[in-house]
Amino acid sequence: MKQIQYSMKPQDVVVLLKIIALNSESWQQIPLSESLKMSQSEVSQSVARSKYAGLLDGRGKKVMRLAFMDFLQYGLTYVFPQKPGPVVRGMPTAHSAAPLNATIVSNESYVWPWAKGKVRGQSIVPLYSSAPMAAIQDEKFYVLLALTDALRVGRAREKELAVKELKERILHGE
Repeated sequence: MKQIQYSMKPQDVVVLLKIIALNSESWQQIPLSESLKMSQSEVSQSVARSKYAGLLDGRGKKVMRLAFMDFLQYGLTYVFPQKPGPVVRGMPTAHSAAPLNATIVSNESYVWPWAKGKVRGQSIVPLYSSAPMAAIQDEKFYVLLALTDALRVGRAREKELAVKELKERILHGE
């Protein structure tokens, strides 16, 4: 008998962050996939992987927030690491985006590459290629993605601030 290997993929983090941003257990896969600009089958597979990993409840509707926060805080940088790339025009992320840009003053900006972007900075490959375009349409989602990128590329101080901000938003629903 063949066993299925369930391994988390970067888009699983994106899907879970979007579900948290929606703040509702009545979300549906097709509207979610459209808002994330990914196929419905990718969302369906992501939900299955997240249920298997214990990051979604048995129905696949509710994010297990404490487990997900633990994964972000302690595992994300090892599972989906990212190093800043060449300077490009793009959309701010990590400490260059809200809310961390209000606290952290830096000469270096981090951006998701985007031709219409107004900021120049070191490029950061997003967790999923369409995530930045989805973030333009959902500010709560954008904040969660940018904070998650701060965990992937930040130094100790940025990571500490990002964890604090993510805990407020993920565990306390703010």
